[in-house]
Amino acid sequence: MYDRILVPLDGSKLGEAALPYIEELVSKLSTGQKAEVTLLQVVSSLSHFIVAGEAGVQVPYTEQEMKAIKNKAMDYLNKAGKGLKSKGAIVKVEVSIGNPADEINKIANEINADLVAMSTHGRSGLSRWAYGSVADKVLRGGTKPVLMVRVPSEAKKA
Repeated sequence: MYDRILVPLDGSKLGEAALPYIEELVSKLSTGQKAEVTLLQVVSSLSHFIVAGEAGVQVPYTEQEMKAIKNKAMDYLNKAGKGLKSKGAIVKVEVSIGNPADEINKIANEINADLVAMSTHGRSGLSRWAYGSVADKVLRGGTKPVLMVRVPSEAKKA
């Protein structure tokens, strides 16, 4: 049923809201089959700003800086996947560069995911307009089933 699950993570605790649901799902599946869970983090910024006084300039990351960013993301994903491994899942990690929603949908197709499970901050109004909604773009722009887990309001305040 759900042999291949994609879980995009943004590196925040709020972004991990879907993990407990997937851990429970995997533990129920693991009696006869092993689910393959791919944890994905998308690096969307390829540059940073350097500010000196009132002047600022956008500078692309060097190859060495990009390698460090990817390594940090891989370490995070490996730590985030420990609970899934303990429930019997085969965990793969992947770091991608680009637009988050586009990359999530692309990877979901590449791995032939049966399910994309992700958290949503549940923004509305001006904050949704200002920040956009990656979850909404994945839902509307993709072809795979999507499980959206709303971040609990208590977690947002922490």
